[in-house]
Amino acid sequence: MKNTILLYGLIILLFSCNESVDYPSLQNNIEKIIKSEKGKFAVAFKNLEDGQVILINEMEEFHAASTMKTPVMIEAFKKSFENKISLDDTILIKNEFISIVDGSLFKLSSFDDSDKKTYERIGGHLSLRELIYEMITISSNFATNLVIDYIGHEDINMTMRDLGAKDINVLRGVEDIKAYNKGLNNTTTALDLLKIYENLALGRVINTKLSQKMVDILKDQKYDDIIPKYLPKEIEIAHKDGWVSGTRHDSGIVFINDEKKYVLVLLSKNLEDEIKGADILAKVSLEIYNSLI
Repeated sequence: MKNTILLYGLIILLFSCNESVDYPSLQNNIEKIIKSEKGKFAVAFKNLEDGQVILINEMEEFHAASTMKTPVMIEAFKKSFENKISLDDTILIKNEFISIVDGSLFKLSSFDDSDKKTYERIGGHLSLRELIYEMITISSNFATNLVIDYIGHEDINMTMRDLGAKDINVLRGVEDIKAYNKGLNNTTTALDLLKIYENLALGRVINTKLSQKMVDILKDQKYDDIIPKYLPKEIEIAHKDGWVSGTRHDSGIVFINDEKKYVLVLLSKNLEDEIKGADILAKVSLEIYNSLI
């Protein structure tokens, strides 16, 4: 009987060893991938099953691009939870926004936006809930500015600090060219986005129910050319990408199954070829996924 128990224990130990992840080798492989393309890259990964992390240039500052739309969504949900606003509030659709530089007005162009529907509703109304969904799932710039105008940007950074994101800076909406020319941009680090998505994944943003509602919106993301690109189609991913000149990002939660999930943030800048840069990040995503299954 004793020998049987010892044998059983040995089998369990061997099985556990086979299932373990070689994180140093994984990091080495990731570094080789990102060194194969010109540009600056950052990677922040956390396996929520065992708590292991891989951090590469995690404190480097990047233009946030559309990754800042996740903090905007969180702030809207927070203000709704605090009964300061309602997600069912109706908002007048007007294409008129104020520059943070000098208070002058500027407009957005549907030609440069992924969203066409909202422009067709100018003069009408949409709910805050609808605008948030468009802001995240199709990365609508128009919806983003309307949401920020309604909830204000002043408290977003403080809410992110409460989540442990110490350096992310959301100054304004999008397409404020005067602000862009003066370097007044929304910025982030890979580490900060990692903390934000980890809190969402663990149900710690406001409460479990609202965290899940935001995760569900992020799962409906329509752009899939980075984190999801080479992963099996059945894998659920709650994520938000970002794209400005010379920059491609993606950030979110990958659900391998009901028990196994991880957070992954992939940032880049100074890319000579944005398509190749995005593909490099997609290959990093695949390398991480393959190491965990």
